[in-house]
Amino acid sequence: MQAFGESKFEIFKQGSPVIGYLKQIDFENTNNTLLQEILKPYENIIKLENRINILQEELQTKTDEKLIKEYTESLEKYELNDGYTYKKEYEIAIKKFGFTEEDKNKKINEFSGGQKTKIAFLKLLLSKPDILLLDEPTNHLDITTIEWLEGYLKSYPKAAVIVSHDRMFVDKIVNKVYEIKYAELTEYSGNYSFYEKQKRINYEKHLKDYEYQQAEIKRLRAIADRFRYKPSKAKMALSKLKKIEQMDIIEEPNRYDLRTFYANFDILEESGELVLSAKKLEFGYKNRLGEVSFELYKGQKFGIIGENGKGKSTLLKTLMGYIPKISGEYEFGYHVNKEYFDQQMENLDPNSTIFDEFSNEFPRLTAKEVRQSLGAFLFTGEDVFKEIKVLSGGEKVRLQLCKIFKKKPNLLLLDEPTNHMDIIGKESLENILKEYKGTVIFVSHDRYFVNKIADSILAFEQNRNKIF
Repeated sequence: MQAFGESKFEIFKQGSPVIGYLKQIDFENTNNTLLQEILKPYENIIKLENRINILQEELQTKTDEKLIKEYTESLEKYELNDGYTYKKEYEIAIKKFGFTEEDKNKKINEFSGGQKTKIAFLKLLLSKPDILLLDEPTNHLDITTIEWLEGYLKSYPKAAVIVSHDRMFVDKIVNKVYEIKYAELTEYSGNYSFYEKQKRINYEKHLKDYEYQQAEIKRLRAIADRFRYKPSKAKMALSKLKKIEQMDIIEEPNRYDLRTFYANFDILEESGELVLSAKKLEFGYKNRLGEVSFELYKGQKFGIIGENGKGKSTLLKTLMGYIPKISGEYEFGYHVNKEYFDQQMENLDPNSTIFDEFSNEFPRLTAKEVRQSLGAFLFTGEDVFKEIKVLSGGEKVRLQLCKIFKKKPNLLLLDEPTNHMDIIGKESLENILKEYKGTVIFVSHDRYFVNKIADSILAFEQNRNKIF
């Protein structure tokens, strides 16, 4: 039994369901190839397939009732277990997770940590447990892979429990939402859109009931206070107080529109109308990753989307001058003051404290002003003396955004700013960027975030890019 505030719920399982959970990267033999690992969930089907082939060969030379019966039953079992479609299933899955034909024969120990995580995740999905437990399954997946995963889970015949801050993913997959907030667990029967709508309705009803009851309590107390010392009215006054005592008191609802952080800032200086011009700009490290041509104007919110490894982050680093261009040209307009959010957050000193990291960037600020700025991003009290190396991913994101917004730039270049953020944090950043008077270029795999912010999109596709 687990309690969240006043709410209680029980967790139990009936029978012996197989539960699948991606808790760690775990490979028994890292000398196995990717294909050997992917085939492990299909071991029973492959054994059955081999047995069917043996039976076919035997039946060509002899007729035996037992063999015929076994062969017929094996074929039925093979079909029932998707034997005719399993090869297509894993081939599509391998491709959608970004692996090539050549990758299938690579050993597990030749892949990066991120690729190993994807392989382990892929194995988990294809093993089809009775209950899938998925913790932030869309983290570090590109949009193409996320869309494949959505289709896979929508047709998944068994149960899935998903923890996710990817609002569009949740919206498309789930039919029940459990929200843990203010130490209470609340159930909503529907997808994310239903949850958002119903949550607001519940809040407004709760608020109305609370305000009505408070007004009634105030009215009854006023009557009691007015007449309690008059002998002829004392009984009536006491009955009003008794009525209040008998009420089932409604607590004031927690504020619905809760922001985790805020940044009300004006840009330091207006830029010219043309903020950035790129003409046949080739970018990459040693090898060419892509070429772009576009013009960016003041106030635009320019989203960059596409598969992993296509050069989205590399383009931002090229525009910032961190990586030299290969060819072509790009030029910023008049009075452009730009700031860059690095998804790796490599510009944060791990041995520095939050307070020192911020005050070193703004040495003219007083200690009080530093604390005020950090407080707006939820760094208060003794928390400001925590070292960067012990911060969570979400805390590092808030600190980096706090530093960037304090500089009041008129151009923001943001590389996956919503990674590590909870839903309220994402909503807060969306509100900030929608009110921001400057120009934004951002890379994101969060489709909900892209839909909210972008007014134009640069999509990196297979061998080309396209502006919408």
